[in-house]
Amino acid sequence: MAAKLAYTVEQSAELVAAYSANPNSETVEAFAVKFGKTVKSVVAKLSREGVYKAKTYVSKTGEKPVKKDSTADAIGKILGLSENDTSSLAKANKTALAAVFKALANSVPINS
Repeated sequence: MAAKLAYTVEQSAELVAAYSANPNSETVEAFAVKFGKTVKSVVAKLSREGVYKAKTYVSKTGEKPVKKDSTADAIGKILGLSENDTSSLAKANKTALAAVFKALANSVPINS
């Protein structure tokens, strides 16, 4: 006995074409309703077909978030800090770290 296909060839083709033309959550939701499937099922099908584009997380300001460790590492590199000092620095407030990094990045080196 053959296994029942979750999506017909025609459904797959229609879904891939529509999502490729308009890759957003509304398209996914519309096809979930149209095919009587869950949104997760449609996303899984699009993923298997290699066309699904996962949402990228952005902060409240609309920017891609930067981890505190990355900012602390950048500051540590500029200041020539040891790994322990840089690790300790990463425990600071994220906003403060970003402000320090921005100030350092825009500063002129002091020649002693």
